[in-house]
Amino acid sequence: MVTATAFTVFMDSLSSPNRRSLLKGAAAAALATSLPVAGSASAAPAAPSAPVGSRLTLPSGLQTGDVTSRSAVLWSRASGEGRLHAVLHALDSQGERIIGNGRGRGKDNGRNGHPITLRGPWATAETDFTARVSAKGLPDGTTFETEVYFEDENGRRSEVGAGRFSTAPGKRSDGAQTFVWTADTAGQGYGINPDVGGMFGYETMRSFSPDFFLHAGDTIYADGPITESLEEPDGAVWRNLVTEEVAKVAETLREFRGRHSYNLMDENIRAMYAEVPVIATWDDHETTNNWWAGEVLTDEQYTVRDVNTLAARGRRAWQEYQPIAEVRALSPGSGFEPERIYRLIERGPDLDVFVLDMRTHKGENTNGLEQQATPILGEEQLQWLLKGLRRSQATWKVILADLPLGIVVPDGAGQESISNAENGAPLGRELELARLLSGIKTQKTKNIVFLTGDVHYCAAHHYSPERAAFTDFDPFWEFVAGPINAGSFGPNEMDGTFGPQVDFQKAGPALGSPRDGAGQFFGRVQIAPQGDEFTVELIDANGDVQYTRTLIPQH
Repeated sequence: MVTATAFTVFMDSLSSPNRRSLLKGAAAAALATSLPVAGSASAAPAAPSAPVGSRLTLPSGLQTGDVTSRSAVLWSRASGEGRLHAVLHALDSQGERIIGNGRGRGKDNGRNGHPITLRGPWATAETDFTARVSAKGLPDGTTFETEVYFEDENGRRSEVGAGRFSTAPGKRSDGAQTFVWTADTAGQGYGINPDVGGMFGYETMRSFSPDFFLHAGDTIYADGPITESLEEPDGAVWRNLVTEEVAKVAETLREFRGRHSYNLMDENIRAMYAEVPVIATWDDHETTNNWWAGEVLTDEQYTVRDVNTLAARGRRAWQEYQPIAEVRALSPGSGFEPERIYRLIERGPDLDVFVLDMRTHKGENTNGLEQQATPILGEEQLQWLLKGLRRSQATWKVILADLPLGIVVPDGAGQESISNAENGAPLGRELELARLLSGIKTQKTKNIVFLTGDVHYCAAHHYSPERAAFTDFDPFWEFVAGPINAGSFGPNEMDGTFGPQVDFQKAGPALGSPRDGAGQFFGRVQIAPQGDEFTVELIDANGDVQYTRTLIPQH
């Protein structure tokens, strides 16, 4: 029998993006024999509890997140109660640890080769045994090896998780960097399938060695039961690893947490998150499909019908499992106080990432034809975004949006996204977007790019006032990527209010599975030195580039 360790070594040896055919063979077989079978009692529980006297483990691996030029957040989860610890070792340009001279230990934040030691909070059942710790005052443009572990009440050290991350470029560097983004993980019943090598799209993204990863939402599918088997549209049978918590729609906090811990059972995700810092937002499926505040569900799968109750539980679980850098999340206390999801991540002189939350303040899914503005961002977030864009000195400003701008996304008789399927003047939610775009033009903010997911296909859209019903804005680009391990859909119709032109789009078959990787997509961005170019590629889960567009900054 091939062990899980052997499979991980095999996966790590695959450096080529075009590695899908290899997974079809030995790797898929290894995963099939190393992972618990569907319904197996050995499948990891959502809330671990270490036997008395045993050594703590890290059942969900480790993550780094919201990494800037000076700071990072480290996250992990223990198998029982323990206190989080992390050690950071700075590496030189050859990837070797910088060795200090023994003086000034702990005072130089890694600059002179002394390890940085961090002590975080206690991981308890109150947070599903997850914990985060912030590293601040780091040197820019530096790669760190990380060691993450927990200590129990007797001082016994858990297994040690190893990873790495690099801080963003500093002002004196050339600013070059690369990143990937996608959306839609474990949707439409497609979970961890040992037969195909698990969620192999994550391994493909990792093989491109990005500096960080943007998840544009639908990090889980709390509303989609994952069953032992699922018939695909072509008649093939998809086989899932199943745990108790994912076998039904999530309603309890335990079930929401179980969705997140389920995804982290996948070796591909764990390997990527150990090496590639995460910046994530949420969308609807972290709670339930197309929800809005105040909604009462009619779906008979649910015994809890109040969406506000479900959303509070879903948000808490999402926050517990994300390495998110927010002061209120890292201050003394539980570490998981209610926090703001939208935020700015500064990535050096040539890139700022503005992470949006288009779910918390979103109004009811009407037909979108109201004469007055209806919320999608909310006034506070709208003003925060405009102010942040105005103050930004970065060459490129990326806006990570969990919903697309001009794609029509029907929800029964209503509309789920911003557009309303009418090509005329802005109405409803479009009025808020019009204020944003008009404000950007008024304050003369340049080089804004929207990145999004949600619709389960990939696309490139150029928006221009010369084609639009609303004309008070400057032209801009929007790029769409996803799913990464979910059913495929689309392409959808476009709303002409803001003058979108489809430069490219590609979709897999309706409800097509992730099996062959051809209908699963992510995006890759390469920022050239001094920000002189912003190159976007749309890539399938096999590593095959489908589309490329290079943008030149305006000055």
